[in-house]
Amino acid sequence: MDMKEIRAVAKENLKDFCRVCPLCNGVACAGEVPGMGGALTGSSFKANVEDLAKVKVRLKTIHDAKNPDLTFDFFGAKLDLPLISAPITGTSFNMGGALLEEMYIESVVNGSIDAGTIAMIGDSADPKNYNIGLSLLEKVNSRGVPIIKPKENPVVIDAVKKAENINAIAVGMDIDGAGLITLALHGAPVGPKTVDELKEIISSTHLPFILKGIMTKEEALLAVEAGAKAIVVSNHGGRVLDGTQSTAKVLPEVVEAVKGKIMILVDGGIRSGVDIFKMLALGADAVLIGRPIVIGAYGGFREGVAKVINDMKYQLLQTMILTGAKDLKSINKSMISIEW
Repeated sequence: MDMKEIRAVAKENLKDFCRVCPLCNGVACAGEVPGMGGALTGSSFKANVEDLAKVKVRLKTIHDAKNPDLTFDFFGAKLDLPLISAPITGTSFNMGGALLEEMYIESVVNGSIDAGTIAMIGDSADPKNYNIGLSLLEKVNSRGVPIIKPKENPVVIDAVKKAENINAIAVGMDIDGAGLITLALHGAPVGPKTVDELKEIISSTHLPFILKGIMTKEEALLAVEAGAKAIVVSNHGGRVLDGTQSTAKVLPEVVEAVKGKIMILVDGGIRSGVDIFKMLALGADAVLIGRPIVIGAYGGFREGVAKVINDMKYQLLQTMILTGAKDLKSINKSMISIEW
């Protein structure tokens, strides 16, 4: 199965919800929420892609980086590359429902494992979807990370305990989902968290805790104060607030503030192994991939997800060879130029 075939099948299965554009840049789907687009004008989604494109890679070929090491240590789990599949739920209202929730999550969890990495599983207004994800992670020796919406603290702590019960690698919260009205309408109110509220949640578990949705250096420092072990620089794919800065543009200031104190992950607009390299050069430790994983799952199930990830793995390897990076720690700002 090649990507041309996967994309053709995905386009049919995602009909009216995603056009599977040649370049997934948020232009054609602007404002389509529910759906795969960005909120209102789609500017946040579009900025993620546009700003990352303005980061250029400096090609170098006189060096000894002949066989780069792509492996990444994620809280003791050795991954074949610094890529984790992002937590995405809501197949029925965001993706048209051609794949049932369980089919989608199973494709992502198993396809990620097949490609040498792991997936995060998501949460929604319906707790059934979170529980489906947990049960599927159990089948792969709990190699994955449950991510919980910023619901009321007792609800979050209960979900964290469920992650503990299956011995997940880590657990986390996509705090950037704080403004999702659809959750409130379905009886699952969400909202921002104070540092004290975060401390209550994080202190309730022995698992490493990840805060997804950090977009300023100030909040990165608050995440450290609250006890998080990792953050994800993310604007929720541009789906929750129009007019935000891109993740690529925010990343360097976050890195400067907290690098070395906390693991830094990033998502938004990453479409290739070259894009992964750019984010690592900007200071991230690893990346999350969202929309390309959806295409893989809807176009080829488990095999499609593995194909998407393996292609990015090969592209990252080639980029490292052609820039002189022997391993992930060798990737730095000297290997890129920024045209902002």
